[in-house]
Amino acid sequence: MASKDKTIKVQQIGSAMRRQHTQRETLVGLGLNKIGRSRDLPDTPMTRGMIAKVKHLVRIVDGK
Repeated sequence: MASKDKTIKVQQIGSAMRRQHTQRETLVGLGLNKIGRSRDLPDTPMTRGMIAKVKHLVRIVDGK
């Protein structure tokens, strides 16, 4: 299991338009809702699952 102080930098590279409603909600839950936005998120199994759900719309920029 990942430690609490590890973070992942995630950037949105795809549009949420014409996507399933659940995928749009996942992007908002991650704090991403525009192309080019990036966030530092905690490296937890829950966050990894959210990223996996929208892996075609985001990329991991830096895994610290």
